[in-house]
Amino acid sequence: MTKTAYETVVAARSKDKVATADLINNIFSNFTEFHGDRQLNDDPSIVGGIAKLNGTPVTVIGTQKGKNTAENIERHFGMVEPEGYRKAIRLMKQAEKFKRPVITFVNTSGAYPGMDAEYHGQGSAIANSLLVGMELKVPYISVIVGEAGSGGALALATGDTVWMMENSIYSVLSPEGYASIVWKDSKRVMEAAEDLKLTPQILLEEGIIDKIVPEVVDQSSTQNLKNMLIAEVERLQRFSADELVEKRHERFSKF
Repeated sequence: MTKTAYETVVAARSKDKVATADLINNIFSNFTEFHGDRQLNDDPSIVGGIAKLNGTPVTVIGTQKGKNTAENIERHFGMVEPEGYRKAIRLMKQAEKFKRPVITFVNTSGAYPGMDAEYHGQGSAIANSLLVGMELKVPYISVIVGEAGSGGALALATGDTVWMMENSIYSVLSPEGYASIVWKDSKRVMEAAEDLKLTPQILLEEGIIDKIVPEVVDQSSTQNLKNMLIAEVERLQRFSADELVEKRHERFSKF
């Protein structure tokens, strides 16, 4: 049975959603995590480093929510601070230097809205992440795992190809925020979810994403996603650096 838009929202936010750390541990080998933005601090809401995908060296970056309340507080429920975006930028530039493909996993309701984040350059960090991602001269794959809200998600989703899991959402803001702004009534959240057209099926039809991938729930589905990533990396590696950037610009210019 087809889910409503709001049912997809609820599924995307499920605590049972596969975490970035689990995807990294189960899909890649020899993962080495890197920390810090080399300016101020380390943001635990971003997990990133180098690994191997079927023997191919890659850079993996993703937003990480906590598995319990204490972890969620530490990781700001997966909402990234400027230090996290700068860490991601550092890893992207390093990947380009060593000609490693970049794979990102996105599950965030948006960038962290705290006062310190603004003081530390949140807007600039997001803008720079968008710019660096758009200009990367290596293959870049983005996978939306759960929530993908606003520029905080887009900063890690400017890939050559963008995929969404079946139970995920991608929108300019949350249904609650939309309802509060447009109708001054947060109770109209179900209606807002429909208006936002945030489901994978609609976004695929609109050309915003390139593929819907099955949920990762067990060893078989994990292997399936791994095989898809291996094939996509091999496909993208056939293009030159200039071709990758040109095609990426063309893709996002259509929006």
